[in-house]
Amino acid sequence: MSHTLQDQRPTRARKSAAPASLTRGGLPRWAPAGIAALSIALGSGIGLAFDLHSKIQWGLIASLLFIGITYAASAVVENRRQAKDRVATSLVWVCFVLAVIPLLSLMWTTISRGLKLLNGNFLTHSMNGVTSFDEGGGVYHALLGTIEQIALATLIAAPIGLLTAVYLVEYGKGKLAKAVTFFVDVMTGIPSIVAGLFILTTWNLMLGFGPSGFAGAMALSILMMPVVVRSTEEMLKLVPNELREAALALGVPKWRVILKVVLPTAIGGISTGLMLAVARIAGETAPIMLLVFGSQLINGNPFEGAQSSLPLYIWEQYKVGSDASYDRAWAAALVLIAFVMILNLVARGIARWKAPKTGR
Repeated sequence: MSHTLQDQRPTRARKSAAPASLTRGGLPRWAPAGIAALSIALGSGIGLAFDLHSKIQWGLIASLLFIGITYAASAVVENRRQAKDRVATSLVWVCFVLAVIPLLSLMWTTISRGLKLLNGNFLTHSMNGVTSFDEGGGVYHALLGTIEQIALATLIAAPIGLLTAVYLVEYGKGKLAKAVTFFVDVMTGIPSIVAGLFILTTWNLMLGFGPSGFAGAMALSILMMPVVVRSTEEMLKLVPNELREAALALGVPKWRVILKVVLPTAIGGISTGLMLAVARIAGETAPIMLLVFGSQLINGNPFEGAQSSLPLYIWEQYKVGSDASYDRAWAAALVLIAFVMILNLVARGIARWKAPKTGR
């Protein structure tokens, strides 16, 4: 009996001591920030010592040092298992920073250089009578063209894309649905210049129409349509089948279930996908160059005559190479970014307003 108790005591002692060996200690909360600061200092020092002129190289060296020092410190203070976990977390943070830095740099450069010229006069005047080397002029004609062309492209692509997605999710079966899905995937990868050449061949050359904002809108709608189909399709798939079955069990026709239940439930995601499609076409330049031609004058009729657009205006001004044209190009780029951001905010507001309300 006594031998049995003596044999059990060491076992219990070993079991109680085992968890302690897995958690020998923990790094303090400030350790990641301290290691990051040390890595940046060491990366900068190595860059200066080896005469590396690119700050990107400094950042990559600091990132590798951050991961390596994190693993070494965690392995010594904690254990290898925790060290591997911290390395994975460090990799995520490094990738996040590497993705955010170019975006912040782009935003800072655009805002700092665009605000230099952005004012009410710039937004309400065109380039009529102003040469590209002179100061003055504005972006009104290009902003008007962009709004009209995107609005027409949305009116064309949004209903077709929405109905196509509804067919694929609610009705599509068999070879026809597979064929539609295949062609939507193919259209997703079509270069913008190909869409412009297609409209140029059919609308302008074969049918004899001249350059217009509507021709550019048709090319933009080709680029926009697959994005609308794909995003709407994914949002409709997220609607629970229980909602459809409950409505159908009450004797509601399927088309009414789609119109009153499915679409209102997915309206938030559909609006977001539509804005992604708008952002996809807002910066296109090649179809506008082929089909709209560009104009320095204000043309409010998108169905007749050459127009301009913000991307084409930016390209034209930056191509000139003067200080005044550079300032106009950066200001127009800031207007384009603000335009897309406003559209996204409007879409979020509509989605929140139209989203189904759940009572408590």
